[in-house]
Amino acid sequence: MAVAFHALNTPAGLKKLDEYLLTRSYITGYQASKDDITVYSAIPSAPSSDLVNLTRWFKHIDALLRISGVTGEGSGVTIVGFAPVSGAVATPPTAAADDDDDDDVDLFGEETEEEKKAAEERAASVKASSKKKESGKSSVLMDVKPWDDETDMKKLEEAVRGVEMEGLFWGASKLVAVGYGIKKLQIMLTIVDDLVSVDTLIEERLTVEPINEYVQSCDIVAFNKI
Repeated sequence: MAVAFHALNTPAGLKKLDEYLLTRSYITGYQASKDDITVYSAIPSAPSSDLVNLTRWFKHIDALLRISGVTGEGSGVTIVGFAPVSGAVATPPTAAADDDDDDDVDLFGEETEEEKKAAEERAASVKASSKKKESGKSSVLMDVKPWDDETDMKKLEEAVRGVEMEGLFWGASKLVAVGYGIKKLQIMLTIVDDLVSVDTLIEERLTVEPINEYVQSCDIVAFNKI
């Protein structure tokens, strides 16, 4: 059963997610899945340590992505809105509206057969559109490597996040020690497959002037369809 979360870029949204994970190891089911990747990508940065359940889950998914990736399909998850909304788990508004419409038809019998058929077709259309939208996105974990230990990593990250494309959404990031005082930037991004090619993003945007002043190369660590 699909679940929805609200405003994961706000303290209130993260607190609700922390409460949701109190009795769960994963977003849905009993193994890491694409649902976990979807939620992980929607969180702007590593959560505060006082959110114990969320921090435990976040570190676990982060480790899985770096080591082996995540292949489970999941049950489906939606991130709704960007303003604080009460309730961490809810039915998407459109689906709820359709359910209400169907309830009205079943309980009161005031709809004609033509209206019932139209409502069913509308619900099927919304469902198909939702599936198409979900299947058309991917979550990517990327390593961005600097030239040397003298590279300003703050400016490197600013330059990377400064790349804007339709269908490209930057997510959480962190610096990872490589050795000899050198650190690499590990960053999550979500792309709309029909609009963004990761190879093109790297070759034509992230490793050319002026960003190549900071970026030496980029590697794809994990790539998962959402």
